[in-house]
Amino acid sequence: MATFQLDINNTKHKVEVTEGTSLLWVLREHLGLTGTKYSCGIGQCGACMVHIDNEPMRACLLQVDNYADGQKIKTIEGLSKNGDHPVQKAWIEAQAPQCGYCQAGQIMQAVALLKKNPNPTREEIKTHMNGILCRCGTYLRIIKAIELASKTPTSIEN
Repeated sequence: MATFQLDINNTKHKVEVTEGTSLLWVLREHLGLTGTKYSCGIGQCGACMVHIDNEPMRACLLQVDNYADGQKIKTIEGLSKNGDHPVQKAWIEAQAPQCGYCQAGQIMQAVALLKKNPNPTREEIKTHMNGILCRCGTYLRIIKAIELASKTPTSIEN
């Protein structure tokens, strides 16, 4: 076992886990941040998307050892305390989720897009969101939600 210091959602956490433990399992099992989902476990679906230093990354592929030295990790819980981040609000307005399982990953990917490109075209949205899988097939509603969020200037602040 090794002890790691992590900066998650602007809070310092100390965890004791085996070296090589997946960041996803540290978040879910050790810190109770269950918004980040386990789905495929091989980085193909995107349900486990988090931001590391503002870059979207798949937590199931990341070993905690590599992210314990000053990187800022943000999970879906860190977007807003009350679930009222502009992208989350747009998700509700567009009725994007169906089962909801992939939505945390979808939202985290959308937030990353809007930070880099606050006014993306539909094609840019499709390209950026490609690879974040939704088994329910709500892709058109997801695109609509991102388009709605892009019209809210504060969507890129968080």
